[in-house]
Amino acid sequence: MIAARDIRPDFPLIVARPDQVYLDSTASAQKPQVVIETLSRFYREHYANVHRGGYALSLEATQAYENARKTLARFVGADEREIIFVRNATEALNLVAYAWAMKTLRPGDEILLTEMEHHANLVPWHFVAKQTGAKIKAIPITPQGRLDLDALDTLLTSRTRLVSVVHMSNVLGTLNPVAEIAKAAKEKGALVVVDGAQSAPHLPVDVKGLGADFFAFSGHKMCGPTGIGVLWGRYEILEQMEPFLGGGEMIREVYVDRSTYARPPQRFEAGTPAIAEAVALGAAAEYLLGVGMENIWKHDQELLEYALHRLDEELPEVKTFGPRGPDRGGVIAFTLGSVHAHDVACALDQHGIAVRAGHHCAQPLHRKLGVPATARASFYLYTTQEDVDRFLQAMKEVRGFFKDWL
Repeated sequence: MIAARDIRPDFPLIVARPDQVYLDSTASAQKPQVVIETLSRFYREHYANVHRGGYALSLEATQAYENARKTLARFVGADEREIIFVRNATEALNLVAYAWAMKTLRPGDEILLTEMEHHANLVPWHFVAKQTGAKIKAIPITPQGRLDLDALDTLLTSRTRLVSVVHMSNVLGTLNPVAEIAKAAKEKGALVVVDGAQSAPHLPVDVKGLGADFFAFSGHKMCGPTGIGVLWGRYEILEQMEPFLGGGEMIREVYVDRSTYARPPQRFEAGTPAIAEAVALGAAAEYLLGVGMENIWKHDQELLEYALHRLDEELPEVKTFGPRGPDRGGVIAFTLGSVHAHDVACALDQHGIAVRAGHHCAQPLHRKLGVPATARASFYLYTTQEDVDRFLQAMKEVRGFFKDWL
């Protein structure tokens, strides 16, 4: 199991700011020293452009970049040829939308999403629907915050061409049964896309075991740098897809009036990539694997159970959203009476507690929940029980301050 107190010294910002309780890891995770040092050392000692030079330094940089690809493949149980470096999960989902869906879907085809999706897994499909004439449907959520899988029988039809679902909700913390959904989707011949931005940092992921065709995740949420993420795709599908962007690196031959394309993954990595960031993301993945993804998941759930129990017992004015049970990660979206979430977050900040507030890029979900916004506390491997205690004590102070609004 994780001893978060022993892990915290690995994170310089947490060490440097002991009075700050960072509970916004769902938005972006703090970085361990090994990632910071890997990024810095690459620029100091190994930097050159990749794939383009025959000299020793370029070959060295290329090897580091491709080694990171191998590490990320191992991280999600994939073949390295199936790992495409992108800026973030948002770009990964847009890549699938533009390079596959825009060129494949036709009027009347159906795209099945869910009511708990992040905007990154909604808006690209809106673009697709507008351009192709495809229709969008959504799996509803239950009052407990889970997907209503009974609705699949009617929502999945012979016209369903694509199912895109979040693995773990960034608001509710719900861990969705992706393998079950994928099995039902495949029976209708639909392609399955998974937004893994929240799941990949927190639990073991086996993309092929999930039954997915594409899986997207971001580096900055899993202790890596910003500006780097991953799209995993089944190679046999990637091979059939047209490029997303055109330019250097992604070509085989170019003439004035035409060009042919490299094989995946290079086909989808036009231009100079985020080389140092990819190398540092590889270091982040190695760090997390060293801690143990199963250990991280258990740690998150233990903190979640502890926090929810104390909120229920000691702060009845707080309403939390999301399921209760083992199918939930360390995310607590909540409201405090009629106090706006932004006011709650600002008040908590006065006590050194950093939480997120707003609709968390999930407006349709918040409409379903019947609230304009929530505050959100989220945990990660460096979060301690003492952090949760400090959050709860601060919430009691905030409750007292806003007592006339409760």
